[in-house]
Amino acid sequence: MPHLFYLKECSSTNDEISKFLLYENSDFIGLHTFNQTKGRGQYGNTWSFNAEKNLAYTLAAKIENFTCSDVMFNYYTAIVIRDFLANLTDNDVKIKWPNDIILKNKKIVGILIEKKKINQNNYFIIGAGFNILQEKFEKVSNAGSLLTQTGIEFDLNETTEKLQNYLVEKLQNIPSDEEIMQKFNQHLFRKDQVSVFELDKMRQNGIIKHADEKGELWIDLENDGLQSFYHKEIKLLY
Repeated sequence: MPHLFYLKECSSTNDEISKFLLYENSDFIGLHTFNQTKGRGQYGNTWSFNAEKNLAYTLAAKIENFTCSDVMFNYYTAIVIRDFLANLTDNDVKIKWPNDIILKNKKIVGILIEKKKINQNNYFIIGAGFNILQEKFEKVSNAGSLLTQTGIEFDLNETTEKLQNYLVEKLQNIPSDEEIMQKFNQHLFRKDQVSVFELDKMRQNGIIKHADEKGELWIDLENDGLQSFYHKEIKLLY
């Protein structure tokens, strides 16, 4: 039985989840807050947060229950969260490689997945920040929320419970690597479209072709031809 815990305020749900794993014996344990003070993003980035407007959510999942690679697990988690939001909003939601979630050209979810050993068990720590009710993003021009992108005020508690149930259900039935790659590329943001990239502090046009099973993104660049990149080696400007 998956558990979902709540904290009125915390620094980071990815950090605080460890305390709950010491006392609960479950394959899936969730933690959420609507007031996260020191959220972390991918590769040391920060995730800014407006109290009582957004959701910080972490799910701890025992690694022993999964046979897929870390890359496939990351991709599949992004797919599940994408599907959840597409169903919730009745919109075409995209995945910006490797695992940001985009709705109508604005980032509404950032995902950070870590691996930790706690109380002799190894876990995937799935952290996700959801912009839900925030209306202004002065410092981040490419960020939005469910409210700004749909005009709908979603209930924070109800959305969190639905998310937990959906994510746990889907993680118990992970499809094949081939299916994961097919669906990830199907919903890949800016795929097969001319986009602007920043590489080595220079800008050039390129077309995203596909992501691969090693976690790389293949881009056909205007000046340099078809190349593959890991995260942070190239930046998509949008």
